[in-house]
Amino acid sequence: MGLMPAIALPDLDTVDETDVDDVPPSSWQTVVWNDPVNLMSYVSHVFRTYFGFDSATAERLMLAVHHDGHAVVARGPREVMEAHTHAMHDYGLWATVRKEPA
Repeated sequence: MGLMPAIALPDLDTVDETDVDDVPPSSWQTVVWNDPVNLMSYVSHVFRTYFGFDSATAERLMLAVHHDGHAVVARGPREVMEAHTHAMHDYGLWATVRKEPA
């Protein structure tokens, strides 16, 4: 006649459950700026080559860079936008990352 040993269960801390889907992701932008060095055709070529834009989109963004001084060429997570910005630098373009305005 033995007694069953009591099973000890660990005390679990309560965990605040925050659904990550409830928190909107931060959105960032890759911005390409106008510069006096690169030709318009080269900028359009970079946009088609790197981002895979069609000719019309690449041309529209290139014209925004030329006429407005800058164009937002990508939006998304900061790490991805930093990679795009680095790639633009590798192509010799002037690009920055910024948080998307609210």
